[in-house]
Amino acid sequence: MDSFEGNGNGNGNGVTEALPPPPPVPENVVPLKAETENAPEPAKKKIMRVPIARRGLASKGSKIPILTNHFKVNVTNVDGHFFHYSVALFYEDGRPVDGKGIGRKVLDRVHETYDTELAGKEFAYDGEKSLFTVGALPRNKLEFTVVLEDITSNRNNGNSSPGGHGSPNEADRKRMRRAYQSKTFKVEISFAAKIPMQAIALALRGQESENSQEALRVLDIILRQHAAKQGCLLVRQSFFHNDPRNFTDVGGGVLGCRGFHSSFRTTQGGLSLNIDVSTTMIIQPGPVVDFLIANQNVKDPFSIDWAKAKRTLKNLRVKISTTNTEYKITGLSERPCKEQTFSLKQKSGRDDDGEVQEITVYDYYVNNRHIELRYSADLPCINVGKPKRPTFFPLELCSLVSLQRYTKSLTNLQRASLVEKSRQKPQERMKVLSDALKINNYEAEPLLRSCGISIGTNFTQVEGRVLNAPKLKAGNGEEFFARNGRWNFNNKKLVDPTKIERWAVVNFSARCDTRGLIRDLIKCGGMKGIHIDAPFDVFEENPANRRAPPLVRVEKMFEDIQSKLPGAPQFLLCILPERKNSLLYGPWKRKNLSEYGIVTQCIAPTRVNDQYLTNVLLKINAKLGGLNSMLVMEHTPSIPLVSKVPTIILGMDVSHGSPGQSDVPSIAAVVSSRQWPLISRYRASVRTQSPKVEMIDSLFKKTSDTEDDGIIRELLVDFYTSSGKRKPDQIIIFRDGVSESQFNQVLNIELDQIIEACKFLDEKWCPKFVVIIAQKNHHTKFFQTNSPDNVPPGTVIDNKICHPRNNDFYLCAQAGMIGTTRPTHYHVLLDEVGFSADDLQDLVHSLSYVYQRSTTAISVVAPICYAHLAATQMGQFMKFDDMSETSSSHGGVTAPGAIPVPQLPRLKENVCNSMFFC
Repeated sequence: MDSFEGNGNGNGNGVTEALPPPPPVPENVVPLKAETENAPEPAKKKIMRVPIARRGLASKGSKIPILTNHFKVNVTNVDGHFFHYSVALFYEDGRPVDGKGIGRKVLDRVHETYDTELAGKEFAYDGEKSLFTVGALPRNKLEFTVVLEDITSNRNNGNSSPGGHGSPNEADRKRMRRAYQSKTFKVEISFAAKIPMQAIALALRGQESENSQEALRVLDIILRQHAAKQGCLLVRQSFFHNDPRNFTDVGGGVLGCRGFHSSFRTTQGGLSLNIDVSTTMIIQPGPVVDFLIANQNVKDPFSIDWAKAKRTLKNLRVKISTTNTEYKITGLSERPCKEQTFSLKQKSGRDDDGEVQEITVYDYYVNNRHIELRYSADLPCINVGKPKRPTFFPLELCSLVSLQRYTKSLTNLQRASLVEKSRQKPQERMKVLSDALKINNYEAEPLLRSCGISIGTNFTQVEGRVLNAPKLKAGNGEEFFARNGRWNFNNKKLVDPTKIERWAVVNFSARCDTRGLIRDLIKCGGMKGIHIDAPFDVFEENPANRRAPPLVRVEKMFEDIQSKLPGAPQFLLCILPERKNSLLYGPWKRKNLSEYGIVTQCIAPTRVNDQYLTNVLLKINAKLGGLNSMLVMEHTPSIPLVSKVPTIILGMDVSHGSPGQSDVPSIAAVVSSRQWPLISRYRASVRTQSPKVEMIDSLFKKTSDTEDDGIIRELLVDFYTSSGKRKPDQIIIFRDGVSESQFNQVLNIELDQIIEACKFLDEKWCPKFVVIIAQKNHHTKFFQTNSPDNVPPGTVIDNKICHPRNNDFYLCAQAGMIGTTRPTHYHVLLDEVGFSADDLQDLVHSLSYVYQRSTTAISVVAPICYAHLAATQMGQFMKFDDMSETSSSHGGVTAPGAIPVPQLPRLKENVCNSMFFC
C-alpha cells in the first residue's frame, strides 16, 4: 500500500502555513560543530512486512473434481452495522463478578426482563465482556438489575434449593441460603465500536482489515451462542452436545466426546461456513468413586491413592444425589468419613439458642438424615467449601457432572484408543457433517437472519490437481517412481549405505532372542547394502539393577560398557523392555548424545520380521550419515531455482508441555539442509524457551560484539562447511504450528532475527528469503465426488476455498489409508526468490518424499517433521530435571515467560551434525 509522510508543518489540508522567524542568536554564543561521526542516525521507520498476495494459479497435474466441507454463505444485509458493546457485571454490593460461567445466565435474564428497553433487539454475547447487536441499541449506555433465583453455571458451585440441606454444616447452610437462594446482579452495557458489515464484502475482495476480522468474529460468536443455548460445551469454535452416543471410552476415566467445529471463512468463492467433526476429552461422568477407580486403574475404592485423587478432582463439579445441588470440589477431608467431625447446631424451639455438638459426617448422614452409606465410612469426604469453612459430603453421594474437560496429556494407550475409535471413512464423515448442518439448524438463528445470512446445504465443489510423484533414486543407480505415495526396498539397495564396524548391543532386561536378532539384522543389512560387522559384545543388564531408578540403570550400564570396550563404539543398539514411554529412553539418549557422542538406536521388538528390521536399518543408516533414497532431481541436480544457487532449507517448530503443565519449558527446534545441492540431508539445533511461548527467541543471541550463540549461526556455519565453503544465497523457511494471527510475528520478529544472524556473520551478505507456514491444525477436508476413497496422494488445491488475496494452497501429499486424509495448508508469506506457483508447489510436494524414516510420502514437508522429532527427542532429556508432573491441575497457568528456563545440554561435536533425531 502506498503511503506518504507529511513534512510535519502542513495543517492537514495541503496548505503550508508560514513559520514564525527563528529567535535571534545572542552575541557571545560560539557555534558548536555537529559531531557527525557518532551522531545517532535518525531512526528509520521500520516497514512492517505483510503476507504477499497470490501471483497466479498453478496448472501442473491432472485435474480432479473434489468436494470440501465448506458450505456457501449468502449475505444480503451488506449495508448494516454490528454495534459492539462492553459488558460489566457487578454483585449488588458493587464487587465485580469474576466467575466466568455466570455471564450467559445473567445476560439471558436481561434479555427476558428488559426486552422493551433493548428495543426488542437480539444480541450475540461472547460469555465475557463483549456483546454485539445488528443496528444500535436505544442508548449508548444502559444499566440493568436482574435477579437469578438459582445459580448453576457451567463452572459455578451452588444452586442450593431454598432451605436445601445440601451441607451437613448448619452455619454453612445458612450462608448458602443467603448467598445462593437468589442473587442480584447489576449489568452495565456501554457502546464500544461500530463495525460495518461491508467489511466482510471488502475482505472477500482481498481487502482485509481489523473491521473485517471483527465482523467475522461476531458471526463466530453468534454460532457459539447458538450452541451455548443448546447446552453445549464450548471449546473455541467447537461445540459438544451432552449426548452419551457421542462419548467413547479411551480408558483411565477419560472419554472422547465427539462434537462439531463450525466457523466462517473468507474464500475466493465468497463467504463459507466450514463444518468439521471435532473431538475433545472429558471426564467420565457419574459416581466419583467409579471415575477414580478407572483413573488409577485399581480394583476397589480402598486401593485409591488419595493424594493423587485430590489433585485430579480439584475444581471438578459434582452433583449431590440427595439434594440434586451442584458444587465445585475444593479438596478432600483429612480424615475418613466416620472420623471427620463438624459442628452441628441442634434445633431448639427458638432459632438461635440451639446447642452446638461435634458430630461425624458419617453419623450425621446415617442417624440424622437416615441415608444409608454403603462404602463411604472409611474413605475421605469430598470438600466443596472454602479453606476455613469446609463443607463435606460422603463420597458415594457425589457424582461428576457431564461435559467437564480433561486437559492433561493422554497416555500413548489412550491416544491409540482415541484414534482407533474416532476414525471415520470419507463417506461416513460426509454423512455426519450433512447431519450436523441439519441438527444445528442455523436457519432458525434470529441473529443470522437479521444479518441476512443464509447457509447452503451442499458441499462446495472445487477443482483439484494431482501432481506427479517425483522420481526416486536407490542404490546401484536404480531409479523408480512411488506408487500411490508408497515404495519399498524389496530387492533394492540403499542409495548411500554406511558401514557399521565398532558396535555393541545393550539389553535392559527385555525378553528377547538377542543372538537371533543380531544375526537377522546383519543379514538384512547385507541385502540393503549396509555392511555390518559382528558386534563387539552384548551387554545384558544385571538383574539386581532392574528395580533401580532409570538414571541409575543407565549409569550402571555405561560403567559395564566402559570396563569392557577398548574405546568408544561407533554405534550402540539398545533393547528396551517397554515399547512406548520407557523411562529409560530420555536418560539413555542424553548419556549417549551429549556426554559421549555415540549414535544410538532404541528398539523394543515384539514381532521381528524383514519389514521390521528394514525400518530399523533405515533409521540407523540415516543416523550414521547414510541416505536411504533421494530425489533424482537433487542428484542431477535439476530442482527449479534451488539447484542453481546455494540454497538452505530450514524447518522450524516449537513443542509445548501438555495444557495442564504451566512450568515445563517449551522446546524450539530448527533443522537445516546441508551438503547443497542435496535437500535430503539435515541437521538440527534445539533450545529451550519460556513455557507456552510460540515465537522462537534464540534464533539470534548476541553474547558479545563478536559472538552469536543463536541457532541460525550454528546452522549457517554448518551449511558453509558442508557445501564446499558456499554461503546460501537463498533461505527457504518452513514454519510449523503458528496460527493466522501470528503470521505477522513470524514475518517481522523471527525473520528479523534470522536476518540479524546473517548480517552478524557478514554485513554485506543479503540472501533472499522464502517464508512458508505449514498448518495441520485446521478443519478443511477433501472428498472425491465419485469414489468412497480418500483423495489420491499429490492432490493440491489453490482456488475457490483458498484465501481471497494471500498466497496459500492445500496439499495432500500422503496416501490416506485409514480415516479421512487431513491436508496440510501451506501459506506463502514471503517469496523474494520469485518461484512460479507450479515450481513452489512442486518443491513442497518433493520435500514430502525425502523423509528418511519411512518409504512413503508424508503429510507435511520433511524438514518440519524432523524439527518436531528433534524437539520431542531432546524434550525427553528434560524429563528428569525437576519438572513437576502436576505443576497445575486443571489449567492454573502461570504467565508465559515468568520463570527461568533450564538449558538443554549441547550435543557432542561428532553427533551434533548427524540426523540423530531420525
